[in-house]
Amino acid sequence: MTNHITSSDRLAPPIGGFQEIDGRRVFVHRSGSGGPAVVFLPGASAAGLDYFGVQQGVSQFTTAVVYDRGGTGYSDPLPLPRTAAAVATELHELLRAQGIAAPYILAAHSLGGFYAHRFAQLYPQDVAGLVWLDALHRDWDTFLPPAMHLAAFEQTAPDLEQLEQMRPALREMRDELLADYPEHVRQPLIDAHESDEWLRVGIAERSALAELAGELRAGPNIPDVPVVALTVLGIDPAQQALMSERTLQEIRDGKTRMDAALVSAVSQGEQRFLSDTLHHRLCFDRPDAVVQAIRDIVDRAARP
Repeated sequence: MTNHITSSDRLAPPIGGFQEIDGRRVFVHRSGSGGPAVVFLPGASAAGLDYFGVQQGVSQFTTAVVYDRGGTGYSDPLPLPRTAAAVATELHELLRAQGIAAPYILAAHSLGGFYAHRFAQLYPQDVAGLVWLDALHRDWDTFLPPAMHLAAFEQTAPDLEQLEQMRPALREMRDELLADYPEHVRQPLIDAHESDEWLRVGIAERSALAELAGELRAGPNIPDVPVVALTVLGIDPAQQALMSERTLQEIRDGKTRMDAALVSAVSQGEQRFLSDTLHHRLCFDRPDAVVQAIRDIVDRAARP
């Protein structure tokens, strides 16, 4: 899927700015100072500024960076989906162009997990630690029941027409999730999420999940750096309506084992469970848990 939109038509970000990478503009917003810098990798259908709340918390003790992958959010358009290598290389160039010193702590949510893993494969010396925010894993299909396999996700993801019908509910949800954000950030962000362009981008980014997992399986494991995985065990009412109790339990068990495998692959790995939030609500319902996990990784990364 290609986004044919000229720069002059694009939505303007309420805060932050742009860095030119390969002749296109990539949106970036940084706050705080010191290191190691923490970089948030958004999920599909998310934009960097969705993580503004947790970024503000992290900026109290180190540099915190949110950004939009090329082709998403406020960044200039690109054909989607892209390879994980293309996304990781772009992020590496962005951080260098911004003069943000390596190594970094990558805080990856959902689809962002694939890109964080690829970044760590390509630039292991530039990764000081990882915070896994209920993120995707390359071995997802090994742990999760068939109904939740990546190829099934691609098939069942809502199309533009279905998202159109869901628009009022999605707006209501964002109104609530972003309620505490400053108004000058909140309202433009809600409006941008409603645009056809951003809805299309979310669909396009979800269209090659199995391929991305395959790309990661061809490369090494994550480097031996401190890792905290936040495993969300709350059950989405939408899933509850569609799935049996047994399948829901298999999902919880699968995610638990998957993140346990991730943290056991490194010498300083820790898994923390959250049952009082949902996958897409994690950073809004439990910013305290997210910021604490990041602070702990910053502390561990600073130790010799």
